[in-house]
Amino acid sequence: MGNLLLLHGTIVTVDGERRIIEDGALAIKDDRIVDIGTAEDLAPRHTDKHVVDCRGKLIIPGLIDAHGHAGHALIRSIAADTNSMWMRVVTPTYYHYVTRDYWYADGLVSGLERLRAGVTTGASIITSMPRADDPVFAINHARAYSEIGLREIICVGPSGLPWPHPVTRWESGKPERRNITFEEMMEGTEAVIEALNESADGRIKVFLTPFTIVPSVEPSNASTPDQAVKLTENDRMQARRVRETARKWGVRLHSDAFAGQIRMAFQDKENALLGPDIHLQHCWGISHEEIDILAETGTHVTHAPPGRSTPVMEMMASGIRVAITTDGAAPSRHFDMLQTARLAQFTQHLLHNHDRYLLPPGKVFEMITIDAARAIGMEHEIGSLEVGKKADIAIIDMRKPHLMPMWMPVHRLVHQVLGSDVDTVIVDGKILMEGGKVLTADVDAAITFGQEEALALAARAGLQAHMHEPGWGKRLRTFEEPVIPPQPPAC
Repeated sequence: MGNLLLLHGTIVTVDGERRIIEDGALAIKDDRIVDIGTAEDLAPRHTDKHVVDCRGKLIIPGLIDAHGHAGHALIRSIAADTNSMWMRVVTPTYYHYVTRDYWYADGLVSGLERLRAGVTTGASIITSMPRADDPVFAINHARAYSEIGLREIICVGPSGLPWPHPVTRWESGKPERRNITFEEMMEGTEAVIEALNESADGRIKVFLTPFTIVPSVEPSNASTPDQAVKLTENDRMQARRVRETARKWGVRLHSDAFAGQIRMAFQDKENALLGPDIHLQHCWGISHEEIDILAETGTHVTHAPPGRSTPVMEMMASGIRVAITTDGAAPSRHFDMLQTARLAQFTQHLLHNHDRYLLPPGKVFEMITIDAARAIGMEHEIGSLEVGKKADIAIIDMRKPHLMPMWMPVHRLVHQVLGSDVDTVIVDGKILMEGGKVLTADVDAAITFGQEEALALAARAGLQAHMHEPGWGKRLRTFEEPVIPPQPPAC
């Protein structure tokens, strides 16, 4: 734990007054911020602390990614050129070709990427569609984040329909296929909660995460009103079991939602997966009625750009706080929250007649700090730099040509800063990275391990043909062949 004094930096607090403190100082004792103000005031009061010289640097709250996917860091670019087929490639791959070692490797690689971009808290859904039949997947991923020293929210729960769901396990070194029932998925979820929730001195949490809040309709896109009509028995059963389990363990909820699902979920007033204890990702194409339901129930929303059909401004106008997320790193994304936030701002400007008064830089920065903390129910601990809060901090080196001139620091953050500009990262008062050097993990060994596991996965899944260009005449193979037809050359 820390006993630090950050001195002579510009502090962007994101506190209630949204103070920016020039030539500022921030004192840390153990895992908490104990003092914040000007360097002139704090230096004489904290002579016992180790000084971190922050001249020419910005001191900001650690960034928060409230929705991402575990596994994505090691499948980037797979099926990136066949967007409509992407889920049909990666979901069977995750359900039939991953090993327990794969999840530890992905945890190291994704955790290091987030760390180096100043992301101190990240949500990780175990695969693209949650997989809960083997708790060791989640345990290994969390082990990597715990070793690095980051906060991680492990998101695990039942898959989408149909149930039972086919999976393949590789513990013996050979594929062993079986079908997993809904109840077995819930048992696996509870095992993950029991093993991980509040572990690593509270840095690891588990959220119960069904794939979508209404499994009977389109799971990855908007459903039209004639499709999204009435809850089925499976819809009601999932909501009831998820609510029962969440109450039993005292955990929060997270899920995806798309047009039609919110209106349908609201039919079950007793168990609807809506409310202040859940945050919903995407919300593509939702209606005004569904916006009203989200506002009425106090449901939190998270958004990954571009998400052009997500009514971000309309939701915010209704009082719904919306946070920005990465949605993971595949097929062609990354865990750089600042670049992601920039894309979100740019997309909204394009959608609303280039109105640059919408989503000003200050609001965009809130959406990856304090608004994201509210979405995950941790605003009392993280998301801003205030006395009593956890010492989760990113320090950015501003003495770079693309960040000049050093004024209007929030504009610099949202318009120009890159994840690679992060110099130092502190979590729970402990320095995890300093001067751009990771102190808690062997980066080179982690990258080597990640590459080996990615290639091994590709070999098991028969995806090697997609790794090399040109390969236009070769098709991708998944467990349930054939999935992807031969693709013609690009014109």
